[in-house]
Amino acid sequence: MPHIFAYMLFGLLGLVSMALDPAMAAGTEEATEVDADYTKAKAKIAAEDYAGALPLLDQLTASQPENADAWNLRGYANRKLGNMDVAAASYTTALTLNPGHLGALEYQGEMFVELGQTDAAKANLKKLQDLCGDCEQAEDLAEAIGVSG
Repeated sequence: MPHIFAYMLFGLLGLVSMALDPAMAAGTEEATEVDADYTKAKAKIAAEDYAGALPLLDQLTASQPENADAWNLRGYANRKLGNMDVAAASYTTALTLNPGHLGALEYQGEMFVELGQTDAAKANLKKLQDLCGDCEQAEDLAEAIGVSG
C-alpha cells in the first residue's frame, strides 16, 4: 500500500514540474523556440530593424495565429516600413483576438494619426482611457494626436 502513495507523489511532482515549465508540458521545444523568435523580433524592433523582424513575425503569426502580441508587433514593423495596408490588417487581427490589447490600440491609433484619420485615433484613445486610464499607451497616443491625455 505505501508504494501506491509513493507513485502518486512522484506523479504529482511530475505534473507540478510540467506546469512550471511550459515547454516540458508541451512535450516539445516548440514553445521555447516560439518565445525565442518573439524575443528576437522584439530585439530587432528595439534596434529599429523592422525589415529584419518581419520574417520572424510572419513565421510567428503563421504558426500561432491566435497570438495577438505577434500580430501587434507585425503591424508595428509594417507601419514603420510604410506598409500601411498590412499594418492595418495586422492591428485588426490583434484587436479581434484581444479587443483590450493596449499596445494594438495605441499603435493602430498612431497609424490613424499618420493617415490623417484623427477621429479614429481619438476613438482609440477613448478606448485606452476607458481600459487603463492615463497609462503609458494612452499618454503616448494622446501625444501623437496632439491632445492632452
